[in-house]
Amino acid sequence: MTSAFAGVPGAVVDDGVLRHLGNPLGEQRMLADGRAVAPLGDRSVIAVPGEDRLSWLDSLTSQAVARLAPGQSTELLVLDPQGRVEHVAGVLDDGETTWLLVDRDDAEGLLAWLRRMRFRLRVDPRDASDEVAVVGGTAAAVAALGSALVWTDPWPSVAPGGWGYAAVDPHPGADRDWAEALLPPADLDRLAEAAVAGRLALAGTDAADALRVAAWRPRRGDVDERTIPHELDWLRTAVHLSKGCYRGQETVAKVHNLGHPPRRLVALQLDGSGSVLPARGAVVRVGDEHVGEVRSAALHFEEGPIALAIVRRSTPVDAALTVDGPDGPIAAAQETVVPPEAGATAGVPRLPRLGRRKAATPPA
Repeated sequence: MTSAFAGVPGAVVDDGVLRHLGNPLGEQRMLADGRAVAPLGDRSVIAVPGEDRLSWLDSLTSQAVARLAPGQSTELLVLDPQGRVEHVAGVLDDGETTWLLVDRDDAEGLLAWLRRMRFRLRVDPRDASDEVAVVGGTAAAVAALGSALVWTDPWPSVAPGGWGYAAVDPHPGADRDWAEALLPPADLDRLAEAAVAGRLALAGTDAADALRVAAWRPRRGDVDERTIPHELDWLRTAVHLSKGCYRGQETVAKVHNLGHPPRRLVALQLDGSGSVLPARGAVVRVGDEHVGEVRSAALHFEEGPIALAIVRRSTPVDAALTVDGPDGPIAAAQETVVPPEAGATAGVPRLPRLGRRKAATPPA
């Protein structure tokens, strides 16, 4: 797969995705400050036109979207009958079409499922990835691109009908400023030309993902075959607890009101003495005991090597953890995202954030 950005100096492109331009840490800083935008070649877009589109999506998914106003952004999950996460999408409606922003690896499966669920309703979902491309950054940086279609990430605000389990103060995503514009694919060539001419700064998906991990923001790649929304604090933005019935709702309600999620998300500050980050799926241990797996890892421009991991609910919140790395065990300090008591007790005490480490950062 080719990329419009392959000719930009320093560009590292993998399967059509601009990963970085030679300075991932500097790109993170510029992206967070609104001085760069990130072409998100790892995203796909599904368009859902038709008069019944919003009520139809409302009946199938975890989020209340029946009354979604044009230009309003939200997020939804498609769950299986046992409440496990199957698909994830950002949602934006323009008054005529609902646009679903999804991870590229998830798009084909979600589209196939939506088409099977049409019945006789007036909806016609299609793959729109050849019609629009996705570019992310701060709201102001994205607005400057001139698109009429902009999805604003609701994370980490608690949406109407949602519930936030993370009890840290402040939440590490509290200042997160992230939006994604839908642009004609031809505009990518324009952005690449502006970058070559020095009129525009670009960042790669590695930089965008590091900012996401630092904000404890889950995405489809953090899901395995057992994940329920509670485990990743996804009731915050993607679940409406009092809407009508949908597939998987019984599990969502039971775990939130009567039980506890069997696993919980933790943020890890990794020992930075090594040079290689753990891979997705790397085993997390207490001593020799396997208690979980890494879901995402990144080298952050302020916090150094960090990760999101899923561990058993019974894992002590103060346990010393290690992660299996390619060069041996990596020491990891955990910070609670979803507390062990999340669920039936719902209310949890607020906790201070761990002290931030400063990573060495090349000049931007």
